[in-house]
Amino acid sequence: MERTVKVTGKGKIAVKPDIIRLAIDLKGVEESYEKALQQSARQTEMLRDCFEGLGFEKTDLKTTSFRVNTKYENSQNKMGVWKQKFVGYEFWHSLKIEFGVDNQLLGKMLYALAHSQTEPEFHILYTVKDVESVKNLLLGKAVEDAKTKAQVLADAAGVTLGEIMTIDYSWEEMEIISRPMNQMKAVRCMAEESDGASYDMAVEPDDIDVSDHVTVIWAVG
Repeated sequence: MERTVKVTGKGKIAVKPDIIRLAIDLKGVEESYEKALQQSARQTEMLRDCFEGLGFEKTDLKTTSFRVNTKYENSQNKMGVWKQKFVGYEFWHSLKIEFGVDNQLLGKMLYALAHSQTEPEFHILYTVKDVESVKNLLLGKAVEDAKTKAQVLADAAGVTLGEIMTIDYSWEEMEIISRPMNQMKAVRCMAEESDGASYDMAVEPDDIDVSDHVTVIWAVG
């Protein structure tokens, strides 16, 4: 029986974010399914117009999920019996728009949201543009770590590290994201909007710590 050593290596790096992702949720309740669709479309188009005024293309605002569900509320009658009351059709449209890390532009976008006809909930997230390069760097470091550990084990056991038999990696989708701020809601501001107006966003995101694992089996002699 061939002797082997199995080691799991870990790669870990800190990545400086270079992309801001504005994740936006539009939601509301209407009396009919058709009106829910119309209201969602109307609010989405208003957002696209809003961002177009800041130099984006309308297609830069991407849908990440969309749903329309029936909505009910529980109510109790005079006899103490609980019943469900149909409220309407609730739509939930999740979107995202991404751009390079730019606090001035971010401040303009948040100002525009506050002065729009919509009142979306949103997250400000930081990520990286070239995810594949980060994944490849992590894999390289994980294999190096596995090799170092395997050599230590082989030396301690008085055996010789041979050729690699197998490499096991999950290839799961990796999301490199930092969320320095909690979910926020853009409450409509009634003050008069002025061209070029902006909120002062003095945000400096920290590096994003990411890690991954790889398992390697070596033959030993």
